[in-house]
Amino acid sequence: REATHTPTLIIPARASLPDPSCCALGLVADGLNRPTFLTNAGDDRLFVLEQPGRIRVISNGQLLDTPFLDITDVVNDSANEQGLLGLAFHPDYADNGQFFVNYTDATGVGNTVIARYTASADPNVADPGSAEILFTVEQPNANHNGGGMAFGPDGLLYIGMGDGGGQGDPDGNGQNPYSFLGKMLRLDLDKDPRQPLIWALGLRNPWRFSFDRATGDLYIGDVGQWEWEEIDFVPAPLAGAPNFGWNALEGTHRFAGARPGDVFTAPAAEYSHGEGCSVTGGYVYRGAALPELAGNYFFGDYCSGTIWSLTPTGSGGWERNVFMETGFNVSSFGEDVNGELYVIDHGGVVYKLMSR
Repeated sequence: REATHTPTLIIPARASLPDPSCCALGLVADGLNRPTFLTNAGDDRLFVLEQPGRIRVISNGQLLDTPFLDITDVVNDSANEQGLLGLAFHPDYADNGQFFVNYTDATGVGNTVIARYTASADPNVADPGSAEILFTVEQPNANHNGGGMAFGPDGLLYIGMGDGGGQGDPDGNGQNPYSFLGKMLRLDLDKDPRQPLIWALGLRNPWRFSFDRATGDLYIGDVGQWEWEEIDFVPAPLAGAPNFGWNALEGTHRFAGARPGDVFTAPAAEYSHGEGCSVTGGYVYRGAALPELAGNYFFGDYCSGTIWSLTPTGSGGWERNVFMETGFNVSSFGEDVNGELYVIDHGGVVYKLMSR
């Protein structure tokens, strides 16, 4: 496995509003098959998920022909929101070679599978025979699978689960404390890697979440129903069991209605379907190349291609501004080992945020 190195962090006392004229998107790779995510393994390579079931490697600016992992034989991507959806490298990947994937399989309408794999002697090719299914979650419908995975600052693996699909959460999974659907799960690999615990509830379809690498704060993009998309925020150290409101609320707006005594965590930001139709969560910028962007959270919309900045005001509030109009189907953002930001076009292209 390739050597790791310590990333450079720019940590301001508070963020400044970004100037959209600062930046442009530079082409990194194209010709991908419905890319859904990008991440790093603690080194200079980039790993890109392809929805049908492949993980591709970008090394030294080149998209390698041989996939890092090809599990198309077990992945079901027959519906728009199914497929290979999540990837997380173990914090000790350089030593143990372990990584985790989240995909939908061919059972029923397509159940969620969380599996562990191990790297091979070739750093650019994983061992397909190392597959170990940790657990599965039965899905009642083919949409709202969530799919995001990330290790938190506490060393636990977080997994975003959608509400199981259907309009309006017909089974009430979002507010059901006994269902894994509509939740943020947390997995302690040292104690019991086959037993996830519910950490947060009230999510409809969390499409991309991330931890601020400087602070440990959690940001979640949660896709709305008829009218409102939202960004949820939980500051470190991630105490409590937040309830983000679905399906009692859509964003800050009444949907099915709350029950007496319900307490919800309000979103940091929301936008109506006049601006887009499906939120894609992103990252807080912590790279060194664009220090003027440090501390701003960037997220987008799959339908409109708009990218917004979300800036903490210093008084507990947030300011949302249009940062860029891309015209892409923004399926994900990504972060390299140094905290530089990438934008994924579901049409098959990876871009990097660069100085203009």
